[in-house]
Amino acid sequence: MRFGLVAAAVLALASGGIATAQESIVVVPAEVKLEGNFARAQLVVVQAAAADQINDRSADLTAEASYVSSDPSIVTVNERGLLLAVKDGQAKVTVTVGQNSREVPVTVSGITDRPVVSFSEHITPILTKAGCAMAACHASQHGKGGFKLSVFASEPANDQRAMVRDSIQRRIDFVQPEKSLVLLKPTMGMPHGGGRRLVKDSVEYQTILSWIRGGAPAPKETDPIVTKLHVFPKERLRQVGLTQQIRVEAEYGDGRKRDVTPLARFDSMDDGVLSVAADGMVKTVGKGQAAVMIRYEGQADISLFVVPHAEKVELTGWQNNNFLDELAAAKFRELGIEASPLADDATFIRRAFLDSIGTLPTPEETQAFLASTDPQKRVKLIDRLLGLTGDPAQDIYNEWYAAHWSLKWSDLLRNSSRELGDQGMWALHNWIKDSFRGNKPLDQFVRELITAKGSIYTTGPANFYRVNNGPPEITEAVSQTLLGIRLECAKCHHHPFEKYSQDDYYSLAAFFARVGNKNSQEFGLFGREQVVMVRDSGEVNHPRTGKRMEPKPLEGAAATNELDRRIPLAAWMTAPDNPFFARNIVNRYVGYLLGRGLVEPIDDLRSTNPPTNPALMAALVKHFVESKFNVKQLMRTIMNSRLYQLDSQPTAANASDEKFYSHYYVKRLKAEPLLDAIDRVTGTQTKYKSMPLGTRAIELPDAEYPDYFLNTFAKPRRASVCECERSPDENLSQALHTLNGDILAGKIADGNGTVAKLLKEGKSHEEIVRHLYLLTLCRPPSAEELAESVVFLDESPSAAECYQDLLWALVNSKQFLFVR
Repeated sequence: MRFGLVAAAVLALASGGIATAQESIVVVPAEVKLEGNFARAQLVVVQAAAADQINDRSADLTAEASYVSSDPSIVTVNERGLLLAVKDGQAKVTVTVGQNSREVPVTVSGITDRPVVSFSEHITPILTKAGCAMAACHASQHGKGGFKLSVFASEPANDQRAMVRDSIQRRIDFVQPEKSLVLLKPTMGMPHGGGRRLVKDSVEYQTILSWIRGGAPAPKETDPIVTKLHVFPKERLRQVGLTQQIRVEAEYGDGRKRDVTPLARFDSMDDGVLSVAADGMVKTVGKGQAAVMIRYEGQADISLFVVPHAEKVELTGWQNNNFLDELAAAKFRELGIEASPLADDATFIRRAFLDSIGTLPTPEETQAFLASTDPQKRVKLIDRLLGLTGDPAQDIYNEWYAAHWSLKWSDLLRNSSRELGDQGMWALHNWIKDSFRGNKPLDQFVRELITAKGSIYTTGPANFYRVNNGPPEITEAVSQTLLGIRLECAKCHHHPFEKYSQDDYYSLAAFFARVGNKNSQEFGLFGREQVVMVRDSGEVNHPRTGKRMEPKPLEGAAATNELDRRIPLAAWMTAPDNPFFARNIVNRYVGYLLGRGLVEPIDDLRSTNPPTNPALMAALVKHFVESKFNVKQLMRTIMNSRLYQLDSQPTAANASDEKFYSHYYVKRLKAEPLLDAIDRVTGTQTKYKSMPLGTRAIELPDAEYPDYFLNTFAKPRRASVCECERSPDENLSQALHTLNGDILAGKIADGNGTVAKLLKEGKSHEEIVRHLYLLTLCRPPSAEELAESVVFLDESPSAAECYQDLLWALVNSKQFLFVR
């Protein structure tokens, strides 16, 4: 269910959540079945219209309601609506809010005097909920107090042995179970460094006690496994200060469902918007959008909350250019955010050039664009930059486009002579650049990469298997770079914020078990050539169980190919219905162009890290797939949106927005485009090691260049696939380098540079100043700036120093150093 768009409906929640005579209440679930000892279920009471319908605006009344069991000997209920099975039978729980009431039928079965308690189903959730099986406690590397558990109780068999067998069985007392250390310490019956983790005689306490009385049985391989969580509510529209009870139901592999709300872990993903108690009661504390992450037994899900900034917004002057704008405007109305106006033409042309081809426009290109009265000039400019006009005379930027995006993908694929040697590095670079030069569909690009084999000197993508050596490293690179899933945590234990286990990790790694390499002498005995090949044998074993893992993609069916296991993997990854690949690419390009991904970090698309605008993400993914994975079409759609063309200056109505694109997010120029821009405006050329003079920084194929400027401005060493390796944050050394550095000063004062040439050409003061502004900021100077430049000229020792100082000031301005 999507959030509604009529902000006035939010007023219905302002009453504080008490149902009126004209309104009704709905209880979720309407009927409860409790099976087995210690079974519990959480009721959620929702204010609804007379038709007993609930939606994302429905107020939660769980905390305000009163609850009465018709027979407490069968089922009890506390003041927050939590039911507890007592004995077999049937009863009713009456829920009352004001003059409204509902009866919830409850059936209890399976209660015995000697309950059978499963370690996997009953004990491990308690260990996790109490924090015992966390890395800060007994699941740390060496445990605590000689007692070690697995992280998130992901190894139940080992945990049961640690509790029952280790330390000469002193943690369990079968004669006097109440005297067991596993009960005395967490209840503070004995000193415990972790403090009180369990309340004596609580359901959790009684569960562990019954397990000990039953002989503390070990987990069985046939124990049912949780396969999915069902969370209610999935989405809610709220005001500050209101509450919402979350209900969690676990679905097992055998199809059974069980309420696990009391044992689930709840975490707010933004404490500035939401707080959440251990029992799943959420309170809105600030405005914005945030999620609650819910985890239980290796599964994770979210509940999303929106707290509008205002009850109503006008979106004055807003016009949709395409579907991005329609969905963005819907989110603005939902959140009560006004958008900034459009950026002016000067800002837009500079932004479009730098974002698409990493290059500044020439003063002539800028003047022509600013002078044009064509209402479609922005659309046409985007098509020219992306080479989509179909006219060779206009599609003149393709080489720069290919260079700019080859740089980005060379970073992601970690192309470096340090790992590959010069020949391998150039082979991979040329393949990447040829792919972008020809606008190769990205699904084809990925298939060629994943299934690559052959000489690392003649088959560019084969070098991917030299940069990433061995199944684990390849698995992590593929999952994060191409699927947007950070899987490295699952290598050693269950992923802390995802549903992926070690089984998932090593099943994916099994696709690469037979990838190997051999030496070749085709380039001579000392050519050091290697050939990537697929062997006839090779397996991946689970490091804990020793089990041979079958190749199986994430959330997919097992797939094998006797010739090359990677073939079905590549087909699965690039299938139109793949849930990861297209989302990952869309999110990355939204981040590259709009300054922030729909999901941040940009390469962490886990299920518990939802997009800020799920509808927009879904629509862009659909568009990308329907375009047959055409990256230029994806960029064209984003750049043509009003969203991309908004001014970067926040307004009073959207200054607090950092997620929803109500204004353009300013980006610092990356090292290579920045150095190219400085070379362009100063009329000089940087010489790079082993590269001919005239090579631009965005054309550099390697990570290894001893260039002080590039290193200072965070050119990555390509040691990691993480986008974070190229730090977006400015630092003091960068500021000092542009303010006082010899490199910039030398380029500005160069005898053959821009200032010297303008003086030799005998141009007037106004012509020179206008040219410098157009060259650097892509706009003419204002009347005030022009007047100040005249004063500055009069006060300068010479005209040359005046214009050099002016150019220095322009290069050091935020308008030059940032894409805005």
